[in-house]
Amino acid sequence: MAMNSFLGFSFMFILFTSVHGFSRNYPFSNFNQSFVPIFGDDHISSIDDQGKSVQLSLDQTTGCGFTSRNSYYHAYYSASIKLPSNYSAGVVVTFYTSNSKYYVNNHDELDFEFLGNIRSQDWVIQTNVYGNGSMNRGREERFSLGFDPTQDFHTYSILWVSNSIIFYIDDIPIRETRRVDAMGGDFPSKPMSLYATIWDGSAWATGGGKYKIDYKYAPYIAKYKDFVLHGCSANPTQLPPKCDDSSSDMNATFDGLTNRERLVMKSFRLKHLTYSYCRDPARYPTPLPECVFDRQVARKRN
Repeated sequence: MAMNSFLGFSFMFILFTSVHGFSRNYPFSNFNQSFVPIFGDDHISSIDDQGKSVQLSLDQTTGCGFTSRNSYYHAYYSASIKLPSNYSAGVVVTFYTSNSKYYVNNHDELDFEFLGNIRSQDWVIQTNVYGNGSMNRGREERFSLGFDPTQDFHTYSILWVSNSIIFYIDDIPIRETRRVDAMGGDFPSKPMSLYATIWDGSAWATGGGKYKIDYKYAPYIAKYKDFVLHGCSANPTQLPPKCDDSSSDMNATFDGLTNRERLVMKSFRLKHLTYSYCRDPARYPTPLPECVFDRQVARKRN
C-alpha cells in the first residue's frame, strides 16, 4: 500500500469513528524528566531544547536505549517514531514495555520491534506479548507496514488494561490480545516500564538473518517524540500492585474497542498481517487458549 493510501485509510478511520472507547488526549511526557539511559548514553541526544524529542544512533561501537523512570500497572504507552533511512537490514528499533529489571525469570513484556529493511522492500513490524516469563510461548504477530516509516513520524501505542492488550499504529488498532482464564500467568500482571532501543540484530531480524547490517551506512538514526505515559504509577516490586494515583486507573476509562474500531482492525489485519502464532499449527499443534476463536474464524474463511 502506498503512503497516500495508508493516510487515506487513517483519514477514513478518523472520519467514521467519532467516539473512541477512551480518550487519547493525554499530555506528552518530557523526555528529560521521564526517561533515563540504559546503555550507549553518548549515542542518545536531544533533538530540541524542550525535551520533547530525542534520537538514538547505532554504529560499529554500540547501539543505545532508554527507559522510563516510573513503572505503571495498566497504562497507555505511546510515541511517534521515525526510523533509519536508506539500507537498514539488521537494524532493530524497539518500543516496548518490560519489568525484567525486577523479575529476571518471570518478567512481563509487550513489544513493538522494527526488523530492519532492504531498499524497495516493505517494512516489517513485529509485536509480541509475554507474561510471567512465558518466553517459550511467544505470541508473535508480524505485519507489513504498507508505508515508508523513514519519511515521517508515525505513532505507535500500546494499551494494557486488566483484560485486554491493544497495539495501535496512528490510532488504528492492529492487534488485540484478550485475557482468558486459561492463559493463567501468561497475561502480563506486574507493573512495567517503557523502553526504546536501537541495536544490531543481524543474526535474526531481516529475512530471518539473511540480510546483515552494513556499517558503511552508519550511523543509523531513530527519532522519537510525543511520548505518552498515562496510567497507574506503581512500585514495580509491590505485589499485588497499588496505584499511586487511582485517578489514572485505565480500567475505569476504557470500555473496549468500538464496533467501528473492530471493523478497522479487521480490515488492517486482512491487508497487512503476515504471520500470527494463532495460525501456526506446526509450532502450536494445540493452539494457545486465546487462539481458539481465531482459528475457527480462519477455517471458516478458508
